[in-house]
Amino acid sequence: MSKIDHSLFSAHEHALDDNFGDCPECGKPLHIKNSKSGPFIGCTGYPECNFSKPLHDKQTTVLKTLDGIACPECASDLAIKKGRFGMFIGCTNFPSCHHIEPIKEKEDTLVDCPKCKKGHLISRTNKYGKQFFACNHYPQCRYVLNFTPVNESCPDCGWGVLIDKKGQLQCPQPACGYKK
Repeated sequence: MSKIDHSLFSAHEHALDDNFGDCPECGKPLHIKNSKSGPFIGCTGYPECNFSKPLHDKQTTVLKTLDGIACPECASDLAIKKGRFGMFIGCTNFPSCHHIEPIKEKEDTLVDCPKCKKGHLISRTNKYGKQFFACNHYPQCRYVLNFTPVNESCPDCGWGVLIDKKGQLQCPQPACGYKK
């Protein structure tokens, strides 16, 4: 029977301790701390030193440079980038130039918004690439549909739009239940 080497478990060299460096303000070590909004990196000199930074930087990463496609503002190359709200096209000369544009243009469905009756429903995509339809008067009107809108009123409840869900026309109102 083999013996366990207890020197592997010494407390001063714990395997789970990460080295986050020293505080740029006071020089004391940085450690992971917790708050009601989640973990962060903070100074061990707290409360004398209030330095903190996010545990995960939500920085934008360049996925691919679009060689030969110039920025309309500064003539630098454009690139496909991924940020906290998904993918977009942005200038490689950031932060000097702040030009950005969506990868996919918003398409107007020409279907009137049944909630505010002022706007149209436009095709959008979320940060994961899933399509949805929202009123173009956002944020004043927050009406959203997850299925393609059809410019017909519901014959049962009178709601101003129907949806095409798997080839079947339905009323988007949960209380109605109309299907065609």
